[in-house]
Amino acid sequence: MDQIDRIDRNILRELTADGRITNTELASRVGLSASACLRRVQALELGGAILGYRAVVSPEARGVGFRAYVAVGLSRHTKAEQAAFEAAVAKAPEVRECHNVTGSIEYLLRVECSSMAAYKHFHTEVLGALAQVATLTSYIVMESPKDERD
Repeated sequence: MDQIDRIDRNILRELTADGRITNTELASRVGLSASACLRRVQALELGGAILGYRAVVSPEARGVGFRAYVAVGLSRHTKAEQAAFEAAVAKAPEVRECHNVTGSIEYLLRVECSSMAAYKHFHTEVLGALAQVATLTSYIVMESPKDERD
């Protein structure tokens, strides 16, 4: 990725706020001609600064009525145990994010399910059944006053 300047940062900020903005409007907002703006956007895409575009879909439309963050402690701290755990959670559609973290646990998961009952099943039958897992601590999301991911 080449050096990102002020104009590129402005382009990225505008696209983050509205990925469907027209090139003409984007160019106007960042002070470029439409052709120069398009070249910049394409360079940002090719350089890896822009990874893709997506629709932000409401949790309700996706059938999500329950969210939790789950702190996972592994029974053994080996590369093989980590790889096995990561492979298992990669297959679980309930796991929307998996982060390897430092501290008293090894992983922090963002989990989404249709209901508390569905989460209980996932917690017990999927996460709890993994041989690598020593501890699970659930943090139930009651409300998200700020969430810039979606």
